[in-house]
Amino acid sequence: MNLGKEILFFFGALGAFNGIILSIYFFFFTKKKYLTNLFLGAMLLALSVRITVTVFVYFNNALPKTYLQIGLSACLLIGPFLYFFIKSGIQGINTISKAWKWNLIFWLITILSIGFLLPYENYPVLWNNYFVEVIFLQWFMYIFLSGFESRTLLQKIVNKNEKASAAEVWFGAVFLGNAIVFIFYFLGLARIPFISCITGAVSFTFILYLIVSVLLYRKKTDDLFLLHIQKGKKIDESEAAILSEKLKNIMSGKELFKNPNLSLQDLAQELNISNHQLSQFLNNNLGKNFTSFVNEFRINEACKIITSNGKLTLESIGYDVGFNSKSTFFAAFKKHTGTTPLNYQLQILQA
Repeated sequence: MNLGKEILFFFGALGAFNGIILSIYFFFFTKKKYLTNLFLGAMLLALSVRITVTVFVYFNNALPKTYLQIGLSACLLIGPFLYFFIKSGIQGINTISKAWKWNLIFWLITILSIGFLLPYENYPVLWNNYFVEVIFLQWFMYIFLSGFESRTLLQKIVNKNEKASAAEVWFGAVFLGNAIVFIFYFLGLARIPFISCITGAVSFTFILYLIVSVLLYRKKTDDLFLLHIQKGKKIDESEAAILSEKLKNIMSGKELFKNPNLSLQDLAQELNISNHQLSQFLNNNLGKNFTSFVNEFRINEACKIITSNGKLTLESIGYDVGFNSKSTFFAAFKKHTGTTPLNYQLQILQA
């Protein structure tokens, strides 16, 4: 084994070993026992098994085919554990439902029954030509479902106007890390040049150390395992009415919406409430997210300007009311009014 391969082996094996240690930590040593801890630990364990097999088989092709079977079978559990981790965190679930239990039982029975009846050792062609494709398709489907479940969370992370909490960033990082490992494995399976399954193993090591660095950096880690998203829980009506009036006065009086960099945190500070309270009020009481709420004020102001001043260009109006680009202004305008700014302007001129 040359130096390059020794380095790859070291990093791959190190990631697999530490993944197992970290999964044990999530299973047994976190102070508070959330369901998300268990699913994250189970997901890391399944991933670590897959990585371990990849590393040892890659550097020793003479190993029995049973090892390949174990590694591929572990992939059938990575996706479900990721999905249940994301879903339990977002929805605040702390007990395993019957549907989830039967889902996991189904995959365990599938792994065991196929493993005994059609072992890789005796049916390599069947595994290589059919089972591998089914396994990767199943893994992809669960990643897709996990991404769909966490779509609002991911949008908030990339949206500069909304500050994501530590827990939201944590959940997003776990999802994206899993997706990256899958992509490398898939590209290796597809025999893309310069990429092999060992690339997925090494990428897992670096992603794992990013996760560990977050845990070591934070003195408190229990808050990372619950997103505290309270769907449907509204603020009291009397309190909501006061907050709504105060919010409208601040937005209109100070014209905060004209600030293209206005964030949820900025507005919460103006109201002297927490980010969570404002987000809860907007989502549950008003049925809007922060961006939609601010854009309504911007579009209403744009309509007033278009009505009263026909000399200004539509693009300049968009910038004046707080949009960062022409395309964003046009898209938000159509979403809010059902027509484009140009059509709206023409209707005003013809009236």
